[in-house]
Amino acid sequence: MNLRRLAAVAKKECLHILRDPRSLYISIALPMMLLLLYGYALTLDVDRVPMVIWDQSETTESRELISRFTGSRYFTAQSFVSSYKEIEHSIDTRQALAALIIPTEFAQLLGGGEPTPVQLIVDGTDANTATLALGYAQVVALIYSQEIILQKVRQLRGQVLTVPLDVRARAWFNPDLESKNYIIPGLIAVIMMVISALLTSLTVAREWETGTMEQLISTPVKGPELITGKLIPYIFLGLLDVLLAVLMGEYLFHVPLRGNVALLFTMATVFLAGSMSLGMMISIVTKSQMVASQAAIVVTFLPSFLLSGFIFAISNMPTVIQWGTYLIPARYFITLLKGIYLKGIGLEVLALEAVLLVLFGVIVVLLANYKFKRKLV
Repeated sequence: MNLRRLAAVAKKECLHILRDPRSLYISIALPMMLLLLYGYALTLDVDRVPMVIWDQSETTESRELISRFTGSRYFTAQSFVSSYKEIEHSIDTRQALAALIIPTEFAQLLGGGEPTPVQLIVDGTDANTATLALGYAQVVALIYSQEIILQKVRQLRGQVLTVPLDVRARAWFNPDLESKNYIIPGLIAVIMMVISALLTSLTVAREWETGTMEQLISTPVKGPELITGKLIPYIFLGLLDVLLAVLMGEYLFHVPLRGNVALLFTMATVFLAGSMSLGMMISIVTKSQMVASQAAIVVTFLPSFLLSGFIFAISNMPTVIQWGTYLIPARYFITLLKGIYLKGIGLEVLALEAVLLVLFGVIVVLLANYKFKRKLV
């Protein structure tokens, strides 16, 4: 590989980028806009579930139970109703996602030590929110029940009784369980995958459409020199995007970065080289900027968003789909980012993901060179 010819191709591509504001917009402004949009809009936290309450008992005991729900950060009382018809209307119109119904004999049954039914209705159209809301409600009811039992035992025996099992749970690496702390690193990987492939998917196809590819073929520039020279400027642009994304995560979203920054950018370079080579290969095969851009979005965005473990846990997917996720490079980069960001771990734990990411980059670069050589013949 001739370094002089390589530098000439890289310089040519840099000049084209500088003369084309659209490329700069796509490479810098668009990733930041996507990170802002998804960073604020995409959240898995379920807090302040709107609830309507039908208190048929209207006693001190029922008001105490209601205060346990509304006093937590998981539920908020929208209104008090007096019939199932009002409850149905509130849930149908999305004014409330849950309804608490306390029966008339609530205080009597509770005072007599009998099982006391309390009904909770949850809107099941949103399965994730409904599951979490049911879990929160069960915990609130369980704590309230334990306090009543302990109080009754204390009154009967005249001694303080404690719960035999005292579970003290701790969440490592994300103690507040904020979804943004693992969504933002995943977003960086998904956005970089899409943008990098989209940028380079236009390079070779543009040369064919403008008629300059024949001139390049007639020069002594070899296939690997042409491909590598075109990749170098975009890799630097991609690293600039990663830097901006890291700064936004640190100062705008306040996501902790506990690991080695140098390792993060090293793995980002490997990932960008592979994803940009994938875009280059699409450009070589299609020879059309429109087709190449559409193919790049389909090949990168959907698999990276759905099958990388970014949103949906891979362990919950069917076995066949789980095997297919090993072909998604974003899967390894997301694991690396989350490990570096939240856990502060290095290659002693993430070596396998790093090796697989390097392997992906090498294979795609070789395929891009192979397909380009075939086009020269």
